[in-house]
Amino acid sequence: MHPMRQVDICINGAGPVGATLACRLAASGLRILLIDRAPLPGMEHPSLDGRAYAITEGSRRMLDAAGIWQHLPSPSQPIRSITVSDGRPGQAASRHGLCFSPDDAPVENGAKTPFGWMIEARDLRAALNHALTAHEGALEIAAPETGSFVFEDNHVAITLGSGASYRAALVIAAEGRQSPLRQQAGIMVTRLPYNQCGLISIIHHERPHEDRALEHFLPQGPFARLPLPGNAEHPYRSAIVWAESTRRAERFYALDKTGFARAIMQRLGDDVGNAVPVGRRWIYPLSAQYAQRYIGPRLALAGDSAHGLHPIAGQGLNVGFKDVIALTALLEERFATGGDLGGADLLTRYQRRVRPGNMAMMAACDGLERLFGNDNPVLRFGRDLGLEAMSRLPGLRRAFVKKAMGL
Repeated sequence: MHPMRQVDICINGAGPVGATLACRLAASGLRILLIDRAPLPGMEHPSLDGRAYAITEGSRRMLDAAGIWQHLPSPSQPIRSITVSDGRPGQAASRHGLCFSPDDAPVENGAKTPFGWMIEARDLRAALNHALTAHEGALEIAAPETGSFVFEDNHVAITLGSGASYRAALVIAAEGRQSPLRQQAGIMVTRLPYNQCGLISIIHHERPHEDRALEHFLPQGPFARLPLPGNAEHPYRSAIVWAESTRRAERFYALDKTGFARAIMQRLGDDVGNAVPVGRRWIYPLSAQYAQRYIGPRLALAGDSAHGLHPIAGQGLNVGFKDVIALTALLEERFATGGDLGGADLLTRYQRRVRPGNMAMMAACDGLERLFGNDNPVLRFGRDLGLEAMSRLPGLRRAFVKKAMGL
């Protein structure tokens, strides 16, 4: 028999959202149990993940406060301007585009704040693993491990596969879109299929990106080029995230390197000169979903367990980090007063604080995909007018930018 150990909070899932939340709460003095099915060192393997994350300035500040940002093993890439265009593959973009320039960014300490930052997924994983080791005593990691959870009125009993048992005031599910704890709690999910797949690759191009990102809307789906820092072999690098119908995406994914490069250039145009893919490419199905509620008795959902967005605006992880910010503030406040960390009133406040904004972001991403992801001439005319109008209204651009930056 294993003696039952007491922790304040158990977090199930050590992905970016769960691990960041564990670091933030442990730094506040809370006793945390972090569980994940995968061994954390293995998550750092270079071939594990080819994605790069667009991190808003608000999320970057939170990662810095959590002791994570400073441990990134490679330089981060600031985004200082964004070009938004509308067009068709193989044709020049519409002249009614939009550019967010450094002049649209807020000024802090006498300098323009970048709109966001690009970091490679494996670098974030390495930084998270490093930061998790800095809280010995306050943070216990069980990985690779699984747990079973029994929710009682005044606590949650957790039993690991190894037989170790714990008691916590609150469990936070950060397990991803298929969240077992969400299913155990009987929380229903609404899913929005797009019948699309995302294609991801790193490209090397002949001209520098000059800290500029491109969002090019096409009838078959959006194409984004996101700047990355260069390296010795490839001084000018970017990540591309490209959505297509499932059948078309599978055909593009199966092309040889020459054919894949040609398809990229049809969408990229002369944005940064000639570009060629380097390394592996990835494909994954696209959908959106949202949980009908974020809470249950002594349970909170965070990150993809609560919501999943279309990647058209690159906000999925940032919305998860907003969950982290809200949960951290509420739990730190409750911990300071000695109250019940899993109380129904605290959980209700969490849901009220984050769910409306998250739903609005999901609706905006869904609306953008449906507005720009078609070739209807009336809608094309209307969206071109919209882009042109915003380009002529600097006050509106600046307000939009500040909101998108999470500030």
